[in-house]
Amino acid sequence: MELLNQLLAIDPNYILIGMMVLFFTLEQITETPFKFDKRLSHLLQNIPFQILLFGLNIFYVTFQVYCIEWLNEMELGLFFYVELPFWIKLFLGFMLYDFTAYWIHRVTHKVPLLWRLHRVHHSDTSMDSSTVLRFHPLEPLLVFGIGNIITALVFGTDLLSLGLYYFVLNGFFFLQHSNLNYPKWLNSTKGQVFVTPDQHRVHHQQDQFFTDSNYADIFILWDKFFGTYKRMDRENMLFGLSEFDEKEKQTFLYLIKSPFLDITRITSSKSKRD
Repeated sequence: MELLNQLLAIDPNYILIGMMVLFFTLEQITETPFKFDKRLSHLLQNIPFQILLFGLNIFYVTFQVYCIEWLNEMELGLFFYVELPFWIKLFLGFMLYDFTAYWIHRVTHKVPLLWRLHRVHHSDTSMDSSTVLRFHPLEPLLVFGIGNIITALVFGTDLLSLGLYYFVLNGFFFLQHSNLNYPKWLNSTKGQVFVTPDQHRVHHQQDQFFTDSNYADIFILWDKFFGTYKRMDRENMLFGLSEFDEKEKQTFLYLIKSPFLDITRITSSKSKRD
């Protein structure tokens, strides 16, 4: 318990910066599965998203912590009506936050207003470790922050399980988005339960048939159970969104204002379906 608290006490910004440096460096010094030009320029276009989010996170985190603490003090949620050992409650809380994130993620693809925010992340035509930074700053609060509060309201999950969830999630995000070669056996072993990089790469395809699949962040079980799991050969992958292919639509300033622009979604069929 003490070790867990020490880990979760580490400033998440330090963790994010450390992982960014590690994975971006590995992408430069190893043989990568996808060949992209101007890697440094791409990184510099994505960093401002995180700088902007850093300032807003003070409000986002405070709001979530206040709401979840209040809900726990009121003893609202299923966990307050059943007796569970601490570690089981922690594990279930961890899974439930991921379960909610799966459904919230599905909603962002189906509700046009939310898709306008979420497509900023999907617009990246050359996915690598810096794509982890590429989220519109309004999305965490309006979408996933509200989802976490709903989870606490319904199930009675606490801040400790939420902290653990985000601690693990940061690692998964960098593993899933980085342009690195991973052994294919991961898909047949770890990929039976957890989201592997190849599985998440399917989710970043231009073809909407694949974009609208593999929504899970940590447990691929949700996609397999609810029928949203799809596979694709790595050789056929094409990242991004067709409507954002132009160079000027990959800039930070354009992407920040893009949710407020009417951009027709193009349903591409360039990828070979498996």
